[in-house]
Amino acid sequence: MSIMQSIADIVGPKGVFTGDDVTARPNYSWGLGNCPARAIVRPASTEELSGVMALCHEHEQTVIPWGGLTGLVNGITCEPEDIVISLERMNAIEHIDDEAGTMIVQAGAILQTVHELAAEAGWLFAVDFGARGSANIGGMISTNAGGNSVVRYGMMREQVLGLEAVLADGTVITSMNEMLKNNAGYDLKQLFIGSEGSLGIVTRAVLRLRPAPRTVQTAFVALASFEDVVGLLRRLGIEFEGKLSTFEVMWRNYYHFMVEETGKHQAFLPTDYPYYVLLESEGADAEREEEQFMTVLGALMEEDHIADAVIAQSSQQAAQLWEMRDDVEALIHVFSPAAVFDISLPIREMEAYVNDVEQELKQQFTEARLVSFGHLGDGNIHLGIGPARDKHAVETIVYERLARVNGSISAEHGIGLEKREFLPHSRSATEIELMKTLKKALDPKNLLNPGKIF
Repeated sequence: MSIMQSIADIVGPKGVFTGDDVTARPNYSWGLGNCPARAIVRPASTEELSGVMALCHEHEQTVIPWGGLTGLVNGITCEPEDIVISLERMNAIEHIDDEAGTMIVQAGAILQTVHELAAEAGWLFAVDFGARGSANIGGMISTNAGGNSVVRYGMMREQVLGLEAVLADGTVITSMNEMLKNNAGYDLKQLFIGSEGSLGIVTRAVLRLRPAPRTVQTAFVALASFEDVVGLLRRLGIEFEGKLSTFEVMWRNYYHFMVEETGKHQAFLPTDYPYYVLLESEGADAEREEEQFMTVLGALMEEDHIADAVIAQSSQQAAQLWEMRDDVEALIHVFSPAAVFDISLPIREMEAYVNDVEQELKQQFTEARLVSFGHLGDGNIHLGIGPARDKHAVETIVYERLARVNGSISAEHGIGLEKREFLPHSRSATEIELMKTLKKALDPKNLLNPGKIF
């Protein structure tokens, strides 16, 4: 009996896609390319996945775990000999614990669904970003996703209390811890968070929830200098008493592109300021929080720390601001071929770094354009460059200069194939060797997402 027939016996006919059902799926992010894989296998339970992986291990069959396919590093790219594992059928929200503030979910659960069900129960799941409608929890864990609220709540790593994963040989590791504090030996969940499906496939997770804020204040402000941006971040952290949840920075080139060139977004402020910040503060007392928000921003304008500002007067207006910030897909399509980077570096180095990259790009590629934006409050910025006809040369410019300031080539999307060559810019040789040791220990036949990361 063939391995595919054996897999079909485990997952059932609905659990295996072949032929046109495979090629109809993308091979890259944002729906690009056609998947060339041997098959797409869709288990409906951890037990089914365990059986599938045991078979793959026996037959030395390579496996590519899929998430929501919105990453930016070619972390899910597959070859004709590969089998894709998709947990799209394992998407249940199993339990919400109102006393502990936890949620148990299957890995295929969509982020937006998690948000909605948490909100219905009076809780907040604190990780959020533009691809919320397609990103799934397993992919977010595997890439240690960040997003818009890291400045207050941290990345995915801070939201996962426990998890379950299936190893390359089918072994199920269940560590569904529901406690905030557990120091009993090694914290095994950390092996799988950020490992891009190369050490095991996450099947279930215990997520940490936070009390839902009763009010959210949103503003969009313009600033005259990067020094003012940094000063604003520091000042708001103090004035808002730890309630600052979002600090999204846009260079003029990003805001101008979204408003003037796409024609899709409203110009809430003139487009000729050097920097813009989309900021939010969360709280429990709507009247008090609104008064504090207005008072603080008013004082900052009087002191010339803020050049101009608009405060969202409704949730609809706030949503419009976020639609403009999150419209990365427009950037990718208009800049085609585009190169989009998620990097982190010390805030003190950001202005000079971006200027240096832009200057070098102009010297080497006269038609290339750069737009800059990101979560600056956590040291994470994004660069969009296009047209990037010589992508490797563009990557070299970005990453070599990043290494000079001790930055990271990945802030939240991982390494995949896209950044593999440049990993030594951010990790030492001894660190990479230890990563390889862990990989060999958990996946000695190199079957799980082979070739990714290193």
